[in-house]
This record gives sequence, structure tokens and C-alpha cells, in this order.
Amino acid sequence: MSSSTPASGRPADAESGAGSPATGSPAGQSDPAPDATVATVLDAADIRRTVDRIAHQILERNGDTTPLLLGIPTRGVLLAQRLAERIATFAGRPCPVGSLDVTLYRDDLRGKPPRTLATTTLPDSGVDGQCCVLVDDVLYSGRTVRAALDALRDLGRPAQVQLAVLIDRGHRQLPIRADYVGKNIPTAGSDSVAVRLRDLDPRDAVELIRR
Repeated sequence: MSSSTPASGRPADAESGAGSPATGSPAGQSDPAPDATVATVLDAADIRRTVDRIAHQILERNGDTTPLLLGIPTRGVLLAQRLAERIATFAGRPCPVGSLDVTLYRDDLRGKPPRTLATTTLPDSGVDGQCCVLVDDVLYSGRTVRAALDALRDLGRPAQVQLAVLIDRGHRQLPIRADYVGKNIPTAGSDSVAVRLRDLDPRDAVELIRR
């Protein structure tokens, strides 16, 4: 893997829709308020089946072309790695995977504290002429994806860009739609969606937090 210049990490509420930055929780997840209700939308088995389904859909759509998966930190990177493993298993060939930090390209960080820098990593072949699949955990306003497209443009010129998300919670502010969606969840603007992955959290789960 080759690394580009690090960019700062994504705010905790960038696409999950949390009302405030996370405090006291592992890896950028928010603790529910005392009066919040928490419902498990996907458990570990559901997430495993969903990742398998998206991996099959990516293969079906792209045929003999092996795409480059680029995860958006933090949990998008973990999901991209899982997808790459399943695609390699199903297709019998390696699936390249990297990470794409987008924070310096976001348009909603003014007035907020600086974030810890993260790293963009790409295969040595880069992105030129590649079919790139951006991978994120939650699609919400669409601003993270717009920032990812801007970041990708500065790295090269892919032949095609697709988008895979584990959760689409609606409330788009930009005309952006995912090519692959694990689950659509109707939400209110005050709700939060917490994606928990065992690489960072005690368990795999997706929780809907209502205040």
C-alpha cells in the first residue's frame, strides 16, 4: 500500500446524525442520552449477511472487473475490508482495498475543533482508470460522499465511481444515492444511527437511538 498525505478524521456526527460529538465512548461513538430509546436494527448475524449480499451485488454489477474498494474512516474502512475479503472469497481473486479520508474536503467543519489526522491509503496502482467503490457506514446528508468525490478527484481519474453503504437513513441534502444499500432506515432528524463493529466495539450491531 502507498500512503497519501494524512487528512484529519471525520467528526463523529458527520453522517450518523448524532446531535453532538461523541464523548467517553470508544472510537467516536456517542453514548445514548439518559432519556433516549435504543433499538437494535441489525445484529451481528444480520451485518454478516448484509455484507455478503453487498459483495455479491458488487460482483454481479462489475462482472470480470475487480473494483477498488475505498473505505471512508472510520467504520467505512472496516466495512470495506470485510467486503474485500468476501469478494475475494466469492470471486476467487484478490480485491484491492484502501481508505479515503475526506475531512479536509468537508464544508461543515468551520467553527469546530480540529480533528485527529487520519491517513489515505491506496494500492500502488492508484485510482486512474479503476472502478472505485466508496464504502461508508451511514448515508445521511450526502455531504461526506460529496467530500469523498472531491478527495478522489485530487488523487486521479477513476473510470467509474460507485457507492456502498451499510445504512441509508434518508434526509439527503445533496442529490446523492448509493448503488448498494444494506438497509434503509426511516429516521427523524433528531435520531442517531450508531454502527458498532467488533474491530472497535464490543460487538457488531446497528442501533437506532431516538431522543
